[in-house]
Amino acid sequence: MVVYIDLIFAANLLIDAVLLGLTGWMVKIKIRWWRLWLSALVGALYVVMMFVPELSFLYTFLIKFGLSLIMLLTAFGWRSLQSFMRNLGAFYIINFAAAGGVIGVHYLLQSSGDIWNGILYTAAGGYAYRLKIGFWFILAVLLAVLGCYKAVLSSRAKREKLETFIGSVKVEIGGVSVCCPGLLDTGNRLYDPLTRTPVMVMEASLWEDYLPPGWKGRISQEGAEQLVLELDGQSFAWRDRLRLVPYRGVNRSASFMLALKPDAVEVTLGGDTFSHRKVLIGLDGGTLSSEGAYQAIIHPDLAEGTSAEDPGGAA
Repeated sequence: MVVYIDLIFAANLLIDAVLLGLTGWMVKIKIRWWRLWLSALVGALYVVMMFVPELSFLYTFLIKFGLSLIMLLTAFGWRSLQSFMRNLGAFYIINFAAAGGVIGVHYLLQSSGDIWNGILYTAAGGYAYRLKIGFWFILAVLLAVLGCYKAVLSSRAKREKLETFIGSVKVEIGGVSVCCPGLLDTGNRLYDPLTRTPVMVMEASLWEDYLPPGWKGRISQEGAEQLVLELDGQSFAWRDRLRLVPYRGVNRSASFMLALKPDAVEVTLGGDTFSHRKVLIGLDGGTLSSEGAYQAIIHPDLAEGTSAEDPGGAA
């Protein structure tokens, strides 16, 4: 059997660097490049030692655990016990996730014949399974698993950050009440230019049962002014509540948004509920969130003012 120690050293150097880099990303600590590679060098040299029979006594749990502490101190330094324990926990979680992913993918790709060929008989008469994984397979799958792991954590972090701006919205129009989750958009500055009334955008599908039947699916395709003109001579209970709000789109083109004047709007964010009457509900013909996380865009003015629980009333 031929063993290429240089390849084993290079692979473990790269793997340790990736694991340490991902640990720093997870705990949100930026590692200096020389600290990262020096720590990875310590881990790679330890793997090479396994080929020296005289150093076999180093392969014990205490030595391995102590080496991981040295690697973390080399990479992150010492700030506090709490910070170091957090780094240690993140480092082992990432290592276990990576190792489990490699073994899981390995067995997923095996056939029944491969598993039976891997059975060994032990001296006690029991069964054991020989785990044979190729070098390049480990390297490729490990990088893929770590990439997926980072993507999942990043997606979760974005979701949690987004949820801090998501609240509930309740709109009442002519005895009809519609509730949905809404996203607070601090950059939203859409007002009715004549009355300076803030405009909260909602998906038109929430109101399609109460809008004229011919409007279904047309709000996003045709101009709002065209739909309003078609109402001439038709009976529509909320006709007097319709408004056309001019706005400028992403491509800087001017257009009109169809809006409704509600009786009342309640916005609940972070445990506080705000009630407003001076507001317009802009209707969007598409889907505001591809994941369905929210169906309304809350104007920042609607999350300010007097809380609904305050007996002083709301704006």
